[in-house]
Amino acid sequence: MVIQQMEYEKSQALISEAERAFELIGRAIRIAGYRNIQSVASANQKPRQKTSAISFLEVNKKSGFRGSDALTIRHELSDGVDFDCIGNGLSKERTKNNLAMQGFLVDRQAGVPKGQRVNGGSLICQSLDRQGRIQNTTLMNGVNTLLIEELNPTQAQSNGGQRLFKITLQMTDGAKISLDLERTFATRNLL
Repeated sequence: MVIQQMEYEKSQALISEAERAFELIGRAIRIAGYRNIQSVASANQKPRQKTSAISFLEVNKKSGFRGSDALTIRHELSDGVDFDCIGNGLSKERTKNNLAMQGFLVDRQAGVPKGQRVNGGSLICQSLDRQGRIQNTTLMNGVNTLLIEELNPTQAQSNGGQRLFKITLQMTDGAKISLDLERTFATRNLL
């Protein structure tokens, strides 16, 4: 009974961590491509900027730890208070070309000596620091893989640009527990 209770508690802790990660990733996907109405209005008065060359949402397949995918999101700042994936308040200093950036990837756990058994990788949040440079912050450990699959990409072109992504986190405690958790998120701002 004690062993089963411990496994249950470990599973619940992994699920709780994954839910936190899903919330951050989902929020980032929903804000991808956000354009501030004031910047759009001022851009219409200036010579036309090439926004089609900007990739507001990028998925890099099999680019991380154990073949994990990586996700990069870009968006403009709103007139309110915006936060990056680790809770830093976003400001003009934390942008590059007036775009905030958030990224999610799985990397090998930092600080683990060679040869020591690893409980999966670390889910990393990427954002921009006050000098506009990419900073990496560990959100959680125990992630085997992060998989990102776009659902019906051809349908996205016909329904006004809204895109649908299935996010899968494969979690582990490094011993007995291995969980596959998934959520689906839709973009709101991509045209």
